[in-house]
Amino acid sequence: MISVPPRNMVSHHSDLKFCITKLIMEDNNLNYQVFVVNSARYLTLTTTKYDRRKKYQPTDPKEIRSIIPGSVIEIYVTPGQKLKAGEILLTLDAMKMYTKIEMPFDGVIKSINIQKGDRIPKNTVMITLE
Repeated sequence: MISVPPRNMVSHHSDLKFCITKLIMEDNNLNYQVFVVNSARYLTLTTTKYDRRKKYQPTDPKEIRSIIPGSVIEIYVTPGQKLKAGEILLTLDAMKMYTKIEMPFDGVIKSINIQKGDRIPKNTVMITLE
């Protein structure tokens, strides 16, 4: 249960309205969450699917991952090879389109986790960099 601040401590009428609304919702045992958008606060219900979702985690920049399912057409690099940013690592066929995957920064190939002809799903770690 939350406490409603005294009237003289509420800076805006909307703050008091927000606190009262939250109290009513908590009394009904609903699982509302507060979302802030452009400094405005909103109470919203979330679904169990939303609550159980996989939380976003930033990817490791040293892992080259497939962003779409496809087939490996050609691999142009070998482990231990030094490359500069922009050099082509491999060609991936996805939805009848050939995509050349480039080196994102200067570095060395640590491992290659795929082979020519492999069919790979989305988010597969294809190449690891040092």
